[in-house]
Amino acid sequence: MNRVNSSSVLRAREMTKIGMLSVIAFILMYFQFPIAFVAPSFMQIDISDLPVLIGAFTMGPVYGIIIAALKNILALIFKGTITAGVGELSNFIVSSTFAVVASVFYRRHRTYKGAMLSLVVGVIAMTTLAMFSNYFVVFPLYGKVMPMEAIIEMGRAITPRIDGLFSMMIFSVLPFNLIKGFITSAVMMLVYKKISPIFKN
Repeated sequence: MNRVNSSSVLRAREMTKIGMLSVIAFILMYFQFPIAFVAPSFMQIDISDLPVLIGAFTMGPVYGIIIAALKNILALIFKGTITAGVGELSNFIVSSTFAVVASVFYRRHRTYKGAMLSLVVGVIAMTTLAMFSNYFVVFPLYGKVMPMEAIIEMGRAITPRIDGLFSMMIFSVLPFNLIKGFITSAVMMLVYKKISPIFKN
């Protein structure tokens, strides 16, 4: 009976941690800012990947995926727009990739240098996948809501080097995700040691 009770308590604690981090991640999605010199206005930076990373680093990669999924489900429910689902899909792909790759690497290199390197590897993996997912999935879905030429024109207004979808990936999506990833990584390095004991099993 004690084992059953202990197991139930542990599951309840895990669910509480997941719920807490998911809600914090969702709230952080409201604090967005554009980087007008790189990306169109519909692409905005936030640090909502931070709780996803914390969950993945302290509890495991699968928990990072769950938290990334929950924050985007909450966003889909409470922040629905005419492009409902498209931005959330993109965010989930990018966020979960970042968390999984970085946390798996960190589990094999548990040092300060390893943590920094794991975040760099996570940012590179996230950015690479973001370019593929945006090129083949996300932007084509946006193209069903607004003309693709209008989307390209928004990019061209930032830099004349953007003249099509591929160049949009190179000159907009690529730097956008690198900047977002490294900003989130910097905040992670600042706060992780202080708050990680709260969420470690």
